[in-house]
Amino acid sequence: MAPFMASRCGLRSLGARVRHAGGRKAYFCTETPALYPHPVSMVSGASRGLGLALTEKLLTQHPESPVVATCRNPDSSQGLISLKERFPSQLTVLRLDVTMEDTMAAVAKEISNKYGRLDMLVSSSGVLHIPDQMEPEPKLANVDPKNLMFAYRVNAVGPILVAKHMMPLLKKGLGEGTERGGAVVANITCKMASLRDNLLGGWYSYRASKASLNQFTKTLAVECQRRKENVICVVIHPGVVDTELSKPYQRDIPPEKLFTPETSAEKLVEILDSLKPEDSGKFFSYTRQEIPW
Repeated sequence: MAPFMASRCGLRSLGARVRHAGGRKAYFCTETPALYPHPVSMVSGASRGLGLALTEKLLTQHPESPVVATCRNPDSSQGLISLKERFPSQLTVLRLDVTMEDTMAAVAKEISNKYGRLDMLVSSSGVLHIPDQMEPEPKLANVDPKNLMFAYRVNAVGPILVAKHMMPLLKKGLGEGTERGGAVVANITCKMASLRDNLLGGWYSYRASKASLNQFTKTLAVECQRRKENVICVVIHPGVVDTELSKPYQRDIPPEKLFTPETSAEKLVEILDSLKPEDSGKFFSYTRQEIPW
């Protein structure tokens, strides 16, 4: 059974859902407008690669549910432009730069005005290398402070700040209309961020920044649990995905372990749609197996 329940709900059925919610917060109140009747998802870092594939998968798998896709330069993403043409009413494309907090606040305001809720946030932004500017560090002598700080800002600080700005909307959505049992914050990480899995060394800035993202997400999960806020917070390793990020480093990857963005997105959405409150604070692989921290 698909986690997004088939819904013909208009305003009358919304009232019925509220009456059967066992005291949960109503959709209608005097101080705020009505919330959008279907679950709303957001993908950060959606311009290409895995983020773009996740956006498309969510649009096609849950056709009644809006998706907000964000990236630094939406006008330069042909992939998002094409998706907007295919899904003109279901897809909203907005500018969000994970190094600029004011753009996060602007996106949160836009979602609030348009939908009044958010039920899932997936952050897929990440940086590993920039041609002629930034490369992974195979040894300590290659470590550069500017690259370290930039990787940390994009891979760790950016996603947790996005979560900060979207949290009020996630608390309103709470995954209502899905079978998840809560809203979701899912940050895309990598197996290399696991301290126990680090047997080869190298890749200093990428490993450390993604490990920090894991810690941020775990800490957020604990806070939500302690405050009894029904928000599920996880990190997910998508496997090695055939994108510009990984392309220079695919030589030793077996073909069966190198996924297209579409294949990885399908695996990730399956996990996202199956999440339950007891999964909060976990580090998952694309197989849904837990990875040691």
